[in-house]
Amino acid sequence: MTIKANEILDAKGLACPMPIVRTKKAITHLKPGQVIEIQATDKGSTADMKAWAESTGHQYLGTIEDNDVLKHYVRKVSDAETNEETKHKEITDLKELRNKIEKEESISILDVREPAEFVFGHIPGAVNIPLGELEERFEEIDKDKEIHVICRTGNRSDLAAQKLTEQGYKSVKNVVPGMSKWDGPTNSNN
Repeated sequence: MTIKANEILDAKGLACPMPIVRTKKAITHLKPGQVIEIQATDKGSTADMKAWAESTGHQYLGTIEDNDVLKHYVRKVSDAETNEETKHKEITDLKELRNKIEKEESISILDVREPAEFVFGHIPGAVNIPLGELEERFEEIDKDKEIHVICRTGNRSDLAAQKLTEQGYKSVKNVVPGMSKWDGPTNSNN
């Protein structure tokens, strides 16, 4: 399958959030309706690209894996189609989350990173539901508990927190900056 792209962005070798940062800049040069191909090697970039496109209103078309390169395709939408990036209002920081864990408060920790990221280190007791699977797995999340949503940097968890709130979850907090700065205890499955 060949997809025609109006622009190709090389983001190979870059880790989150750099593929998104470069895509944001590059997409401004496209005309509405044009497609950009983002070439990345960061396995988490698929979920990041989907989440970014959804939060900005641009159309995520899909990803094709070509050897070790992920080719993400995003269509630029017109200004009339584009939504402003929204941010979930309820935010917590790592220190507050760690205090709640140490006090053994009854909270849920939802880790929306990809399984490969989760395996190499996660907060003990966290439940892993990747952002791309969230909508199909809402029933696995306890609506009666305070939910702390975490990812690597706070971007995917922001979108996940918005989706949970839209589904009627009452106490949802986005944890910022995320696992990239977490210095508390972790478990790993490797």
